[in-house]
Amino acid sequence: MSVPEVKEKRVTWAELFFDLVFVFAITEVSALLHADHTWAGLGRALVIFVPIYWAWVGTSIHANTTDVDTPFERIGIFVTGLCALFMALAVPQAYGERGVLFGASYYAARLILAYLVFRGQPLTLRAFSIAAFVSGPLLLVGGFLDMPARVAVWALAALVDVSAPRIARGRLQGVRFHPEHLPERFGLFLIIALGESIVATGMPAATAPHLSAGMVAAVTAAFVLACGLWWVYYHYAASAILHALRTAAVQTEIIRPVLSYGHLAFIAGIVTMASGMAEVVAHPSALTPLPTAGLLYGGCALYLATFGYTRWRMFRAWAKTRLGAAAVVLVLLPVTPLLPALAALSLLAALIVALNVLEYLIVTRWGGL
Repeated sequence: MSVPEVKEKRVTWAELFFDLVFVFAITEVSALLHADHTWAGLGRALVIFVPIYWAWVGTSIHANTTDVDTPFERIGIFVTGLCALFMALAVPQAYGERGVLFGASYYAARLILAYLVFRGQPLTLRAFSIAAFVSGPLLLVGGFLDMPARVAVWALAALVDVSAPRIARGRLQGVRFHPEHLPERFGLFLIIALGESIVATGMPAATAPHLSAGMVAAVTAAFVLACGLWWVYYHYAASAILHALRTAAVQTEIIRPVLSYGHLAFIAGIVTMASGMAEVVAHPSALTPLPTAGLLYGGCALYLATFGYTRWRMFRAWAKTRLGAAAVVLVLLPVTPLLPALAALSLLAALIVALNVLEYLIVTRWGGL
C-alpha cells in the first residue's frame, strides 16, 4: 500500500490580508525610531516591536498547525488583526497617553490566539498560554504605569515572550509543522520590512518642496541597498531555511532559533536601516551624523551577522562571507561621520552589491560558500 502524499500547505488569503496590518505597524515603529534614535530610543522601539512581532509569530504558528481556511478561523485571524491594528495606532504615544491601548490590545490578541489554539483541548505550557497568562497581563499593567516603570515592565514582558519558545520547547519537540508554510510566512514578513525601507526613503523626497539631484541620488542608492538586502536573503538563505526545516529531526530546533529569533534580528536590522535611509534622503549633502551612521551601518551589520547565527544553527557552518562583510561594515562605521550622507549610503550599497557578486562567484566558480 502506498503512503498517501501530504498536501503542501501554502499561505492563505486571510493570512495575507492579516499581514496588511503589520505593514502599518512596522511603519509606526520605524517612525518612532526615526524620532529618537539614541540608545535609549533604540531600546524603547525594540520593546514596542517585540510584542507586535510576537503577535504575528503566534498567528503564523497557529496557521501552520491548523486549517485556518474556515469561516471561524478567518474571523479569529481578522479579530487578532484588529487588535494588532490598535497596537499600531498606539505606537506613537505608547510611552504616553496610549500605553493602556497598546497593552490592552496585545493582551486581547493573545487571549484570542489562546482560545483558537486550546479550544476543546486541555491547557498546556506553550508560548500561547505563557503570553495569555504572563506577558499579556504584564503589557496591560505596564500601560497604567508612569515612565520609567512602564518601559521596565514592558521590557520584562518582551523578555518573557522571547523566552517562551525555549521554556515550552519540551512540549513542542514532537510536533510536526508544515515545512513550506513557515519559511514563506517569515519571508513575507521580511518583505514587509523591506517595503518599509522603500516607504521611508520615498516619503522625504515626495514631500520635499524641491526635489534636488542629491535627493534623487540618495533615493537611488537607498533602493540599490534595499535590492541588495533582498538578494542576500532570498537568493540563497530562503531556500537554505526551507531545506533545513524539511530535513530537521526536531523542527522546533530550526523554528525557534532561525525563524522566531533570527528573523526578529533580520527585521530589526532592516527597520533600523530604513530610519537611517530616511535621514540621508532628507539631508543628502550634509555630513553624516553619528546617530544616522549608527542606524545605517549598525543595522546592516546586525542584518549580516544574523546570517552567521542562523547558518550555524541550521548546518553548524559559518557564513564566512556575511560575517566578514558585517565586520567590514563595523570597521567603516567610525569613518562615516567624515563623509557626506549620500556618500556614506552609497558606500554601504556598494558593499552589499559587492557581497552578492562575491557570493555568486564563489558558488558558480568554486562550488559553494
